[in-house]
Amino acid sequence: MQKIQPIHLDEQLCFQVYSTNKKFNHFYQEALRPFDLTYPQYIAMLTLWQYAPLSVKQLGEYLHLDSGTLTPLLKRLESHGWITRSRSEADERTVIINLTDDATHNKREVFKRVNSCFEVLGLTEEEKDACSQTMQTIEEKLDQYNHEV
Repeated sequence: MQKIQPIHLDEQLCFQVYSTNKKFNHFYQEALRPFDLTYPQYIAMLTLWQYAPLSVKQLGEYLHLDSGTLTPLLKRLESHGWITRSRSEADERTVIINLTDDATHNKREVFKRVNSCFEVLGLTEEEKDACSQTMQTIEEKLDQYNHEV
C-alpha cells in the first residue's frame, strides 16, 4: 500500500491564497472605510465606473455574481448615494444601474486610497503583472476543472 505523505499547511497554495485574500480584505476594509464601501461594493463600483450604465445581469456577469447576491449590495449602494437603479424602457424586467454625480465626483479619492496598496506591496510593474498572470492561470484551470466535474 502506498504511503500518503501529509501536506503541511504552509505548503498549501490554497491556504496561501486564502491567507493573502484575508489580508487584502483587511487592507481594503481600512482603505474604503471613509467612503462607507465594502470590498464587494467597491468592485461593483469599479465595474460601473468603467462600463455604466449596466443592467443588473451585465454587472453580475462581470463580477461572477447572481442577482440574488447583487440586489442587496446594490440597494446599499443606492441608499448611500453611489448609484441609481431604474427599469429599462425597452424591457421593464431589466434594471439599469447608473452612477450618481457623487459617485463620479468621489472616484478619484477612492482610487487614491486604494492605489496605496501598490506602495504597501512595493511590487514592480513586472512583479504585479506576473502575479496577475499566475492568478489568472489558476482561475482558468479551476474553471476548466469545475466544468469537467
